[in-house]
This record gives sequence, C-alpha cells and structure tokens, in this order.
Amino acid sequence: MSVLTHFQIFDLLNRPRPLWLVKVDLSDLVLISVDLSHCNLSFANLSRSDLNWADFSFSNLTKANLSLANLFEANLSEANLEGANLTHTNLTRTYLAKANLKEANLIEANVSRAILTKANLTNANLNLANLSRTDLSKTDCTNVNFSHADLYKANLFEANLSNANFHEANLTGADLTAANLRGADLTGAILTNADLTDAILPDSMIK
Repeated sequence: MSVLTHFQIFDLLNRPRPLWLVKVDLSDLVLISVDLSHCNLSFANLSRSDLNWADFSFSNLTKANLSLANLFEANLSEANLEGANLTHTNLTRTYLAKANLKEANLIEANVSRAILTKANLTNANLNLANLSRTDLSKTDCTNVNFSHADLYKANLFEANLSNANFHEANLTGADLTAANLRGADLTGAILTNADLTDAILPDSMIK
C-alpha cells in the first residue's frame, strides 16, 4: 500500500485524468466532491474517508477497501467494484447504475435510496444492509445474500434474484414485478404488500 503525505495526495489528485492509484492509501481523508472518474483505484484503501458527492464513474475499484467510508450521493455509475469491501459504508442516494459489484461485501451498508439500475451484484453479501426505497430494477442479484436486510419499498422490477437469500429480510411494499425468484430462499421474509405480479416464484411458494 502506497503511503503518501497529505501534500503529495492533493498534488496527485489535481493532475490530469486518468490517474493510476493502484494500492494507494487514501483512508481517513476528507475528499468531498473529489473527481476520481476513470481512475484505477484497484486495491486502494479509502476506508473511513469522507467522499460525499465524489465522482468515481467508470473507475476501477476492484477489491478496494471502502469500509466505513461516506459516499453520500456519490457517482459510481459503471464503476468496477468487484470484490470491494463496503462493510458499514454509507451509500445513501449513491448512483451505482450499471456498476459491477460482483462478490462485493456490503454487510450492514446503508444503501437506502441508492440507484443500482442494471448493476451486477452476483454473489454479493448484503447481510443486514439497509436497502429501503433502493432502485434495484433490472439488476443481476444471482446468489446475493440479502438475509436480514431491509428492502422496504425497494424497486426490484425485473431483477434477477435467482438463488438469492432473503432469510428474514423485510420486503414490505417492495416492487417485485416480473422479478426472477427461482430458487430464492424467502424463509421468514416479510412480504406484506409486496407486488409479485408476473414474478417467477420459488417452488416453495408455488401451490
């Protein structure tokens, strides 16, 4: 992990894009509204940093550490976050459309009201995450762990939820219209007022 002084960091961030920041340590910093779009931040450490309104669109954040970071209303559209650590991260109202979150760790992350339309969440871990009113329409959530997650009024329109784990998840008022729930585990899930119109249901729900 590259250790830089604060002067070196801010000098680097003001250079022309794209930036090569592989394994850089940007933890515990205030980087509000920073522009890191199209940059390579794979394996970087951004834990506990304040990244409100930051722009990470089209950036490579493969296996980056973003745990406990504040990404309120940040732009991560089409970013590559495969295998990234987002535990306890604040992703409230973050824009993640078409982002790659395959195998990402989002345990207890706050993803409330975020936009993840057409994102890839295959094999991601969202145990205990807050996804209330989150837009997950047309996402690929194959094998995702949503156990004990809060998906109150989440938009899961046409989402691929095959083999997903919703054990004791809150799906109250969720829109599951035309969603694929084949093989999903809904044991103990709360589905009060959820819309399952044209959804492909797991065998356990088919009578």
